[in-house]
Amino acid sequence: MEKRKSTLYLECNSGISGDMAVAALLDLGADREVLKKVLRSIPVKGFRIRISRVKKAGLDVCDFHVILDEAHENHDHDMAYLFGEGHISDEVHEEAGAGGHAHSHVHSHGHGEHHHDHGHGEHHHDHGHGEHHHDHAHGDHHHEHRGLPEILHIIEHTRMTDGAKEIAVRIFKILAKAEAKAHGLPEREVHFHEVGAVDSIVDIISVAVCLDDLGVTECIVPGLFEGTGTVRCQHGVMSVPVPAVLNIVQEHGLKLSMTDIKGELVTPTGAAIVAAVKTSDSLPKSFRVIKTGMGGGKRAYERPSILRAMLIEDSGETMDGDMDGEDAIYKLETNIDDCSGEVLGHVMDRLLEAGARDVHYMPVYMKKNRPAYQLNVICKKEQISELENIIFTETTTIGIRRQKMERTVLPRQSVEIITDLGGAVVKECRLPENRGVRYYPEYESVVKLCETSGKSYQEVYHLIMEQCRAGRKGFAKRTEKRNLKTGRLFGKRYEELR
Repeated sequence: MEKRKSTLYLECNSGISGDMAVAALLDLGADREVLKKVLRSIPVKGFRIRISRVKKAGLDVCDFHVILDEAHENHDHDMAYLFGEGHISDEVHEEAGAGGHAHSHVHSHGHGEHHHDHGHGEHHHDHGHGEHHHDHAHGDHHHEHRGLPEILHIIEHTRMTDGAKEIAVRIFKILAKAEAKAHGLPEREVHFHEVGAVDSIVDIISVAVCLDDLGVTECIVPGLFEGTGTVRCQHGVMSVPVPAVLNIVQEHGLKLSMTDIKGELVTPTGAAIVAAVKTSDSLPKSFRVIKTGMGGGKRAYERPSILRAMLIEDSGETMDGDMDGEDAIYKLETNIDDCSGEVLGHVMDRLLEAGARDVHYMPVYMKKNRPAYQLNVICKKEQISELENIIFTETTTIGIRRQKMERTVLPRQSVEIITDLGGAVVKECRLPENRGVRYYPEYESVVKLCETSGKSYQEVYHLIMEQCRAGRKGFAKRTEKRNLKTGRLFGKRYEELR
């Protein structure tokens, strides 16, 4: 039997940052050795990592710590700056040793003290848990202010899967766009210190590797909780949320709730991670929790700095009470009479990349008998805001009609079968009243096998269908986890099977 797909739920009640996300995913079961192997291959110097257990508000949580050498220390996140002028807070955190002894460390964060977000203000001790430290400090004694092209080069030359690279690139592109908007520059010309810093590069690549290793296909983030006050960065003192976070929230339709906590709970990196992976902001009405992971942050606020992540499984009901087989979908519709076909093709690509279920055009005649095209976009409710932003930005329309439609769908799942030509992803749909199963080979899989075998599309398609109908044991048990990594990943399809 194929396993039902699991969904990642991120509970960001205490905000989110890069290191919190990595720690939570590691706590969920992402393979540490896979991550360490990837990090060793990053063509960047001046860091090592430590994975440990720490206490937050008495809870045992995972901590992911990027330790920089002196030449690469990132001073943008000095703890004293996060609270504004003159604020004093006491930070208490505990770490349990191998023998069960708790060690408390108390630090006073007053004006003028510099406690850094990446471990310079907190002390996490190793107690022989067998974690390996990977030291990449080889004498690179200056701060690199990297731009997007340099970072994409780093990702391309890091030894990780294509799926992980895709996620990392998407996160960095979201950050670059947000920073470019904040500074009024083209994306490729922005040299953003915070995102270009070594610790942020390590955090984002680590998040991508962990998500890929867990095989997550969907991610639910109901909202982000942010603090208030000011934060000091490279460009001076800024209000919380900082401009980059606000730009990401606006661009991707993220839900933001403000708290009365003085400090920055959501970092630009954290916001970009959510924007890159979120597929929904609505939890099912009921669900089963498969596993829980908790990642601790480095900052001390009234609310414990903890990101809780869960792998969940829908138990069959949505928040509206609909059962499996019943669903609601939204249609966005607008008439466009002054855009070229090339523009409309670009709009279609952007909408599909952003997660639209379907996009199509039809020729229409408007008033005064003007020829035009009607754009129709099918999407889920939580995608409406982002997709409408794309339509308004990329076309000349000044209005979009919106319609909620009920639909009936067959229970389906994506599975991978092993054919004589190689692996292929197939959509398996079950007919009502046990009337059988239908299989629909995925287009990308068919094309990939055509390229490797030299056979025509029809030949490959019918070969896959024959093996599906024959009920061969080509539905490999070893793909029960891997099939979660094929098909759609965060609204996009893999270009090739791994």
